Amino acid sequence: MLIVIDSGKGITRIPHSEMFGLIRGRLKPSDFNGIIGEINKRIDEAGGKIATAGWLPGSDWSDTPFQCIYDTAARKDRELSAKMFGIMVWYTVMKRPERWGSVKYDEIGSRTYFRLGD
Repeated sequence: MLIVIDSGKGITRIPHSEMFGLIRGRLKPSDFNGIIGEINKRIDEAGGKIATAGWLPGSDWSDTPFQCIYDTAARKDRELSAKMFGIMVWYTVMKRPERWGSVKYDEIGSRTYFRLGD
């Protein structure tokens, strides 16, 4: 669950919802679910307490579930695929059972998610 830190209220909206709809429309459900599963796996493998969206996928998406974001959803547009991946991380964290906060650091150019005390 992604929350607004000041109020503790859950966030249920996805930013750039039109782009999120585009992702879902261009990907097969199995590809979409594979991306979510892989993001969750990488968050858990990193300790499950902090995740920076831009660092999760690595620079080479070949032979990963993320490849279809670039190939299919973003139609081989590198910048668009990075934005789409960021939205997918937001969605994934929002759906997790733990309480998470988020902040975007301009210095690293990516959004960081951090697990809050349960």
